[in-house]
Amino acid sequence: MKFNIAILPGDGIGPEVTAQAKKALDAIADVYNHTFIYREALMGAIAIDKTGNPLPEETIDICEESDAILFGAIGDPKYDNNPSAKVRPEQGLLRLRKQLGLFCNIRPVKAYEQLIDESPLKKHIISGTDISIYRELTGGIYFGEKNLSEDGQVASDGCSYSVEEIERIAHLAFKEAQKRRKKLTLVDKANVLETSRLWRRVVTDMASEYPDVELDFLFVDNAAMQMILNPKQFDVILTENLFGDIISDEASVIGGSIGLLASASVGKKNALFEPIHGSFPEGAGKNIANPIASILSAAMLLDHLGLTEEAGLIRKGVDKSLKLNITTPDINTKHDNVTTDKVGDFIADFIVNPNETNINFTNIHLGQSTII
Repeated sequence: MKFNIAILPGDGIGPEVTAQAKKALDAIADVYNHTFIYREALMGAIAIDKTGNPLPEETIDICEESDAILFGAIGDPKYDNNPSAKVRPEQGLLRLRKQLGLFCNIRPVKAYEQLIDESPLKKHIISGTDISIYRELTGGIYFGEKNLSEDGQVASDGCSYSVEEIERIAHLAFKEAQKRRKKLTLVDKANVLETSRLWRRVVTDMASEYPDVELDFLFVDNAAMQMILNPKQFDVILTENLFGDIISDEASVIGGSIGLLASASVGKKNALFEPIHGSFPEGAGKNIANPIASILSAAMLLDHLGLTEEAGLIRKGVDKSLKLNITTPDINTKHDNVTTDKVGDFIADFIVNPNETNINFTNIHLGQSTII
């Protein structure tokens, strides 16, 4: 099969980790006789530097014409440390989400047994955690009307949601729960916010369409606490934009490294896949960035294209790399010389040779073949 993939490497470590995800996709193409046609485009700080625009029109066109989008990372200190900057890298990503109608962000959160000791949380609390967070992405306070008084002493940010915006993501979350453990938790602040009361009413009314799914509710402050006290209680979490941003980042500590968490942003037509970590400019160009989240984002991309067997093979490769401790220094407690490139090479090699890929870790460090 043939697919058009837009590649947005972005800023910082984005190009490095995206290159490893492409290695995995290329290996899948070889094994399954697929063709992935890549078109690379600019977004973020690099786009500002080259064009003055964080999201050039050419990038939008390439994304709209693609079957899926693989994105790296966004952000640069020269903009992060300048609150008065009028043009910022993040504006490119926000605009792209809006332009493509990417209203649903999906973040899987899993506690890998091989890395469970790396988490700051106690092993018995997080062991077995497997959550899918569905965050509304194009509405709410991030896109509401913003005001600053003339004297600069008063500011406000508006938050609004429509029934349509709530229903379209809630349907996706209910369907995901049906495929998993059949439990959906709506996280809101319905005791205070009118928008949250609308969310709760709409989702409650929809529940009758999914009688096999158990629906419960948590206020966001309690949900944040429960995420630390007992994350295993969650199956699928559904929430609005701001709450989802906070909850999903909090959940990232469960896996022991933010470098393991992939995400998808989907709409009716387009879909974008990216690691949730930032651009980590301090690590750019040093070949130390963890590429696993980007590689797992490529697996989610394959799921979206209906290539579930292929996606599963990538995930098996990731599991094998974690089992053999073929990981970058952020999670590797035994060796500090496993590079970004080596992790990508190992997982790509596993995809091509899943029954032969090596159990001799020494060879990899010596730069020898990953085949025994």
